Amino acid sequence: MVKDKDGFIVEVASPTGFCFGVKRAVESLEKCIEERASVGEKVYSIGMPIHNPQEVERLCQKGLVVTDKIEDVPEGASVFIRAHGAPPKVKKLLAERCGGRVIDATCPFVKNAQEKAALLSGEGYALLVLGDPGHPEVQAIVGCASGEVFVASSLSEVRELVKKDKLGVISQTTQKTELFAEAVGILAGSARELRVFNTICGATTQRQDGVRRMTGTVDGIIVVGGRNSANTAKLAEIASAGGCDVKWIEHAGELDKEWFNGKIKIGIAAGASTPDWLIDELKNALETSQMSRGMEGYDGRNDE
Repeated sequence: MVKDKDGFIVEVASPTGFCFGVKRAVESLEKCIEERASVGEKVYSIGMPIHNPQEVERLCQKGLVVTDKIEDVPEGASVFIRAHGAPPKVKKLLAERCGGRVIDATCPFVKNAQEKAALLSGEGYALLVLGDPGHPEVQAIVGCASGEVFVASSLSEVRELVKKDKLGVISQTTQKTELFAEAVGILAGSARELRVFNTICGATTQRQDGVRRMTGTVDGIIVVGGRNSANTAKLAEIASAGGCDVKWIEHAGELDKEWFNGKIKIGIAAGASTPDWLIDELKNALETSQMSRGMEGYDGRNDE
């Protein structure tokens, strides 16, 4: 890499590492895996327990089995419901198949969104969920509604909605706050009755704000996290929108030396499903390659 003689400075956004919901889920899953391994059994998960391939691989080496079909879970086996949650119908089928051996690790913030979906649809509101229709969290939220449901992932899709007399709005917990606010502003002029619950979780807001602050203080930002992670994708989008050169990687092995050319201050941000050990590996890779001038914890304040 072409650097000045002193290398470069690395700043780490705050917070990084697992959010509360993911940490809670992983700890619960690891405990269950250890208990079942002691009697020679596996633990099953419908879909990836968190959206980080490297962490999921680590858990699979301990005794986790990831499957996409309920039918692939042996009857009576221990089955794990991930932090993203699952539709009520899926939970019912798993309970019937596995009895009391269902570990429900749905994030409390996701449960809140599910409860709001049930409340609004139960009170006769057409429901709009701002999020990715293919994301398991959104699918679980939609499954909790009893009436008409729309899912929109962009403002253009929001504008295409047919006018409704009663419209309720909630969000995927990892949605960008700007999109949520703009969508509500658009809908306020079309719905005769609009009821809104901001279901974006606090950890998401904090991470997004941390990246926004960082964009003005660094020459480029490395975002580390799974490519299937919605909240990680939002961090990369926010950094790019702030005018930063962004490098999104899943692990340190994907670093591109050419990307560092001409940069003095590098930021590191991580998704809520990125484990500390991957962040530490990235820091160590930068330090051991003698590329960095110093590691500094980033607290959101600009250098004076």
